[in-house]
Amino acid sequence: MSLSRAHASAFQREVPHEGRVWTVRDDRGYPAPRDADGHRAMPFWSKPTRAQRIVTQVPAYADLRITEIALAHWLDAWLPVLGRDDVLVGVNWSGPQATGFDLPAAEVAEWFAA
Repeated sequence: MSLSRAHASAFQREVPHEGRVWTVRDDRGYPAPRDADGHRAMPFWSKPTRAQRIVTQVPAYADLRITEIALAHWLDAWLPVLGRDDVLVGVNWSGPQATGFDLPAAEVAEWFAA
């Protein structure tokens, strides 16, 4: 199993237990960087410690602060808007470049539909 797949699996497992997700923002809003193919992705983490690790270790994220979003609000409000706007969902990005799986919002929503 790849590291990105392991982090995605952890996201699926941990989010229902935590009842929330975490992202990062600054005074201008939430980052949604482009990948090599030009697609935008907004990062989300299943634990605040995962998000904090990126803010601490990745220079591009150093000025961002961690923001908590209740799971129900994320599922009902955030994911539909991200899907409509063709912004992918980055799940548990990690490492020195803050990378991982970027998935369509509808696919991520299906993980938690049960």
